[in-house]
Amino acid sequence: MIGFNKPPYLGTEEKYVLEAMKQNKISGDGNFSQKCQKWFKEKTESKIALLTTSCTHALEMSALLIGLKEGDEVIMPSYTFVSTANAFALRGARIVFVDIRPDTMNIDERKIEQAITSNTKAIVPVHYAGVACEMDTIMDIAKKHNLVVIEDAAQGMMSTYKGRALGSIGHIGTYSFHETKNYTSGGEGGVIFVNDTKYLDHAEIIREKGTNRNQFFRGEVDKYTWVELGSSYLPSELQAAYLYAQLLNADTINDDRLASWNYYMEHLTPLQEEGFLELPFIPDECVHNAHMFYIKTKDLKERTKLLYYFKENDILAVFHYVPLHSSEAGLKFGTFMGKDEFTTKESECILRLPMYYGLTDQKKRKVIETLNAFFRR
Repeated sequence: MIGFNKPPYLGTEEKYVLEAMKQNKISGDGNFSQKCQKWFKEKTESKIALLTTSCTHALEMSALLIGLKEGDEVIMPSYTFVSTANAFALRGARIVFVDIRPDTMNIDERKIEQAITSNTKAIVPVHYAGVACEMDTIMDIAKKHNLVVIEDAAQGMMSTYKGRALGSIGHIGTYSFHETKNYTSGGEGGVIFVNDTKYLDHAEIIREKGTNRNQFFRGEVDKYTWVELGSSYLPSELQAAYLYAQLLNADTINDDRLASWNYYMEHLTPLQEEGFLELPFIPDECVHNAHMFYIKTKDLKERTKLLYYFKENDILAVFHYVPLHSSEAGLKFGTFMGKDEFTTKESECILRLPMYYGLTDQKKRKVIETLNAFFRR
C-alpha cells in the first residue's frame, strides 16, 4: 500500500526531545521554544513569532488579539479547513464566504471588496497548497477599508510571495505543524506571527492565559497578574524540541518534497496536454513548498471512479475540503457572498496524490502508471 501521508522524520528528533526531557523546564517557553521562535522570526522577518499548541489555536489567538466581538464579520474562502472559520465564529463573528480562483484554489481577491460591510473586521486569506494568495491586492483593500489581514498559512511554511515569507505579510500570520504538514512538532503544533507592532504586547498576554507573566519575568512590571482574556496556548518543550530538529533540516525536507512535486509534474504533463486532467498552477510571483500535489478530474463522477481505481491498486489518494458554506455549521454561522461559480465545482474535481518527505521514485512511478492506465484504458 502506498500511503497518502507520512509525518516527516529525520532521526535526530530523539536527541533533542531527550535533551528537553532532562531539563528542569518542560512545560513551554523554555530553551527549545526560544530557539524555534528565534528561527522563525529570522526566517520570516516577522516582528515576533510565538509557538502555539496548534494552528487552530494560533487563529483563535488572532481573533482575541484583534478584539473580535459578536456581530463582527470576517471574510474568507469557503474552500478551507473548518478551523479557519471556527476560530472567528467562536468569538461571535459572522463568517462571510467568497468565491475562489479556479487556477490556485485561493480566495478570489477581486470578490473581497464587494463583501465588505460596516461590520467587517478582518480578511483571512488561506494559502492553499502553500501557494500564495494575491497579497498585494488584499493588503491594499485592507488598508483602504481599515481592516486586519490574518494569513492562514497553515500549509505555507517555506513558501514566499514576491520574496516575502507567507505569514509575514498580513498583520498576523499562522503556520501549522500537524503531522500532515511539511514540518511537525510531534503530531500537533503551530506558530503565530505578529507583524503589526500594536499587537505585540497583547499577543504574549493572550498566549499566557491573559496574564503579564512574560513581562514580569523580564522585569517590565512589578506584579504578575491577570490583565485580560487569554488561554493556555503554549506547547511543551518536548514538542518544541521535536520541531527544532526539523527546523535545522528545513531545506533538506523542502528540497526532497520539491523533487517529488517536480517528478509528478514532469511525468503527468502529457496527460494534461491531452486533456485528461488538470495540474497545479503556480503564479510567477510565488515560490511554493510542495505541500501537496493535486490533479483535477473532469467532474465528481470521474473523481469517484479514480479514487476506487487507486484503492484497487493499493494507493491511497484523497480529496480535500467540502466547502464550508454548504455544511450545517456553515449555514448557521456564515453567509456566501456573491455567486458560487468555482468553489463547489472545483472542489469536486480535486484529488490529492501521495506526497511526503522520503517518497520513493518507485512509489511515484506506480502512482503515475496507475493514472496513465486509468485515463488511457
